[in-house]
Amino acid sequence: MEKKYPIGIQTFSRLIREGYLYIDKTDLVWELVHHAKYIFLSRPRRFGKSLLTSTLESYFKGEQDLFQRLKISSMEKDWVQYPVIHLDLSTVKGQQDADGLRKRLMLLLKQYTELYGSDADEQSPGSILWGLIHRAYQQTDKQVVVIIDEYDAPLLDVIHDDDLLSDVRLVMQEFYQPLKACESMVKFCFLTGITRLSQLNIFSTLNNLTNVTLLPKFAAICGITAEELQNQLAEDIRLLSEAYECSEDEMSEKLKARYDGYHFSWKSPDIYNPYSLLSAFANKIISNYWFETGTPTFLIRLIKQFRFDITKMDGIEATDYSINRPTEAMTTMIPLLYQTGYLTIKDYDRESEIYTLSIPNQEVRIGYADGLLPVFTGLEGEDVQSGFALKLWRALKKSDIDLAMHEMQSYLASIPYIEGFKKKLEEATAAEGFYEYTLYLIFSMLNVYVHTQVKCAGGRTDVVVFMPNTIYVMELKVNSTAQAALDQIDEKGYALPYLTNNNKVIKVGINFDSEKKNISEWKYEYC
Repeated sequence: MEKKYPIGIQTFSRLIREGYLYIDKTDLVWELVHHAKYIFLSRPRRFGKSLLTSTLESYFKGEQDLFQRLKISSMEKDWVQYPVIHLDLSTVKGQQDADGLRKRLMLLLKQYTELYGSDADEQSPGSILWGLIHRAYQQTDKQVVVIIDEYDAPLLDVIHDDDLLSDVRLVMQEFYQPLKACESMVKFCFLTGITRLSQLNIFSTLNNLTNVTLLPKFAAICGITAEELQNQLAEDIRLLSEAYECSEDEMSEKLKARYDGYHFSWKSPDIYNPYSLLSAFANKIISNYWFETGTPTFLIRLIKQFRFDITKMDGIEATDYSINRPTEAMTTMIPLLYQTGYLTIKDYDRESEIYTLSIPNQEVRIGYADGLLPVFTGLEGEDVQSGFALKLWRALKKSDIDLAMHEMQSYLASIPYIEGFKKKLEEATAAEGFYEYTLYLIFSMLNVYVHTQVKCAGGRTDVVVFMPNTIYVMELKVNSTAQAALDQIDEKGYALPYLTNNNKVIKVGINFDSEKKNISEWKYEYC
């Protein structure tokens, strides 16, 4: 019987009853509901937040039959049925004004007013929610469970519009007030979303939320861990390896490079993007599924707003507060990049309490570059990958620098460089910065690990490209000479940090002509 993958299915009861694949997280669900009364959890989109909220709903409704073969069955003994108000706020976003949002929220609550009744005096979303909690408590003689999925969706939808954001914030503030006001009638309250929004500005008096986002205890509550992949999805790896005519070990490495790499605490297992991983198994094709469901258009707005250096997405150092900072209090893009999944925790120094953040994996790196390439150059990422990319990749793989540079010349000559490109890159202090950005995006689209402005004892290396068996150390010059660039690599010792590596190291000096916006000459030497 062919395995059923829950692509796009987020209802726990349906997954269990219809025999879909389910990675058992119910032991963590039990731990979560016994951890605190009011809980907040942030995770990137398509990471299983909605399935988690649906699982919580079934648990609090006492649907014991759904959990019979799962871990929680040996942990929970009572299975008390509670009234549950479960709201998905992604269904109310897209409104043009605050009044439209109020109407949509009231319509969302209608399913529960039909169940528990309503009062004519309740004329706002918050007053209706307040009345629902009271009536559900009175009618069932049980405390009420409130679960809110995508709590931040209405606000993120208008975060770029200060005036509308202010109006929407007031609506949401009024909506959330009953959650604290009805504390004595609430059994459990769970809010989840992508970002962390300030409790003061959004939740008003709801200051009793316990934020479990960075707790090691719940790091694996969403997503698929490396252990779960190997133990529960080994057969899926085998079938996919057969489709690709490679070994199971090779397929495991491909999946790890493409979808693994997420860490949601300082002490977290390796976590795979569940949507992308299961889509690859279902379709028997490795692709960038996460970006097919949403493009990073918000990145473009924020890059302009914060003058963010797009090449500095690896090795960012950050504190606990800086990655957990409320979205509306941001002074850099780092909190939102982390919260939305474009950056993740790669290391943690317990002594200094400093996190190191980087792009999680190939899927995010390619999607990130694909979203930025047309904005900065006018070319579509698919055009780069389908033509130029393959030629450049082959040339670099066999260390044919001359062929690689000729291919790069041809490619750069085809770039239309849209109006205002240089203004978008004002943060590039040196003239070479213009070309560093272009090379960074190109190599990222090639699925190649690339660093720019790499610190070393002698200064900063312009570009370091990591191929499977070769490391290219590149210095860029504008209106100078390739020899001058090559000499600087030697004088500053840019290649020295890589000589202890087993890979071959090649130094490349490149000179650009600013008028032609292209490579005028290059020179290289083997270390």
